[in-house]
Amino acid sequence: MIFDNKAVLHQTRRQFFASSGLSLGTAALAALSAEGREVAPMPHAGADAATGLGAALSQTHFPTKCKNVIYLHMVGGPAQMDLYDYKPKMQEYYDKDLPETIRNGQRLTTMTSGQARFPIAPSKYKFKQMGQCGMWMNDELLKYTQKMADDLVFIRSMHTEAINHEPAITNMQTGNQVTGRPCIGAWVSYGLGSLNKNLPTFVVMVAKPSNQEQVQAISARLWQSGYLPGEHAAVSFRAAGDPILYINNPPGVDADVRKKTLDGVNKLNQLNFNQNLDPETQTRIAQYEMAFRMQTSVPELADLSKEDAKTFELYGPDAKKPGTFANTVLTARRLVEKGVRFVQIYHNNWDHHGNLAVRMPDQCRDVDQPCWGLIQDLKRKGLFDSTLVIWGGEFGRTIYSQGGLSKTNYGRDHHPRCFTMWMAGGGSKGGTIYGETDDFSYNILKDPCHIHDFHATILKLLGIDHNRFTYKHQGLDQKLTGVEKATPIKELIA
Repeated sequence: MIFDNKAVLHQTRRQFFASSGLSLGTAALAALSAEGREVAPMPHAGADAATGLGAALSQTHFPTKCKNVIYLHMVGGPAQMDLYDYKPKMQEYYDKDLPETIRNGQRLTTMTSGQARFPIAPSKYKFKQMGQCGMWMNDELLKYTQKMADDLVFIRSMHTEAINHEPAITNMQTGNQVTGRPCIGAWVSYGLGSLNKNLPTFVVMVAKPSNQEQVQAISARLWQSGYLPGEHAAVSFRAAGDPILYINNPPGVDADVRKKTLDGVNKLNQLNFNQNLDPETQTRIAQYEMAFRMQTSVPELADLSKEDAKTFELYGPDAKKPGTFANTVLTARRLVEKGVRFVQIYHNNWDHHGNLAVRMPDQCRDVDQPCWGLIQDLKRKGLFDSTLVIWGGEFGRTIYSQGGLSKTNYGRDHHPRCFTMWMAGGGSKGGTIYGETDDFSYNILKDPCHIHDFHATILKLLGIDHNRFTYKHQGLDQKLTGVEKATPIKELIA
């Protein structure tokens, strides 16, 4: 076929689409036919047999004991220098301006970019070295977390590109600042499948902080399945009332009637699928069936009254109060014990732009003992080696003060260049302190850990090679860790 280049250049938009409709349709059909094809995982010799119902991977790539994840996300960004990144030298810099050689032109948020100066606010809290690992920790607000220092992997060199909450949380949970991609829980659900056909693979809970001074808005976009099949999105457990809406039958409707109703609906959905071949229809069928099974399993699972007094003592006085962090963490232990693969808990109000002296103690009081109690509970249940616990926010805070400054109170702005997270259990190497920041807790001096490296490490602990774990979407082999190089950090793995 001979093309007239001049004629092509003078085509109208309408003429172009009319003449190229066939080739565009062919390209679209090819893309659709490729949609969802996963790159073959090539199982690792000696790898554990895969893992659960509906797993995309027939085997994990690496041998692993880790089967479950409990991810505790502190929404807002905890101030690392007030909790885990001890900077005693800053006492000498009180109310002095942050040196430009340290800031080095870093982008600032609109909340502090207009400040006339950036006065340094040393932490008001006392620190103490804990455990055989010698980790410096807040000695006033983390009395329980101190006791398990040698069970934790401290990463003091986390960093991200995002400087505002929505893109930063999205980046931490999905590996990209742009919304619409699967979160890490959905990826794990897709890859490893379910351990209990009567329960969701992925559950999310939003804990209510005791201090409500500055609660950040979070949305269900953070626990979506993105371009993965819809069944891998999280099931949200509510803080009060029925754990899931409509989990109980309405008055006058018994289980047999409900089952006949769902069977009829599923038959209609199957007819629709046979006609249109829409994969989301199959997802809808599976979700209806799961909902029916959950009517029996979930109410019993969410009923904490069967827990003994010793268990409640582990998690602290708020464990019996629905919606508290302690209550949701105890529920998370029950979920993984019964086979839920991935549990995500969000705890809000860590966005300490001001009044840190009042808000930080409240936040730590909410999470300190419950986190310790969770680790002890997992140990006594024999679940510690098979459950990875993750704690951290979406970025860190600045050493300089936002707004008014005194030696007993101050605020801190967002800081993406360095922050601290910790992990425990699930094959992580307890007692490890990874990464080092400068005296200002502003720049990383040693062993940086990017979010993509962190995600690659989590997948490695679950027995998954992030480079061989992909999903075909829009003609690309999509990955949680994106297209840039990411490396699991071997020092964090036992």
